[in-house]
Amino acid sequence: MMMSRGTRTKLEPDTPSQEEIQLSDSYLLRGLLVAAGSFFLVLGFLGVFLPILPTTPFLLLTAACYARGSKKFYTWLLTNRLFGGYIRDWREHRSLPLRSKVVILILLWGTILMTSLFALSSPIGKVAIFLVPIGVSLLIFRIPTREVADQTSSV
Repeated sequence: MMMSRGTRTKLEPDTPSQEEIQLSDSYLLRGLLVAAGSFFLVLGFLGVFLPILPTTPFLLLTAACYARGSKKFYTWLLTNRLFGGYIRDWREHRSLPLRSKVVILILLWGTILMTSLFALSSPIGKVAIFLVPIGVSLLIFRIPTREVADQTSSV
């Protein structure tokens, strides 16, 4: 499928999503979007291992950047076995399974508690570090919880 600058197109049928993408008219902006998307991808990857970094929001930012910067990168992201599931799952359900919420909150609060107990000596630091999990917990509670029958993915 031939594509010109600034045209709307759909992904090929064999890709996991038929969402329209809008490529920027500017080659410079496309390059910057791919670079920003790659930066967010690294943060999302780190979020898999670090509970204080949320994986899915960074991957959604990556998808938004790639969708406007490069069809090739966007298609790669959606078909990637490590990252594609997060994006497809969010687009399909717009919610999190209860199991995922519980795991996220346990890992988040456990990491913060251990850091507070064993790595911080300053009372101000111990109080300040709890601002992050409070904010993330509030965000998690605002996201709709998926019914058990719809739980197709895990953390």
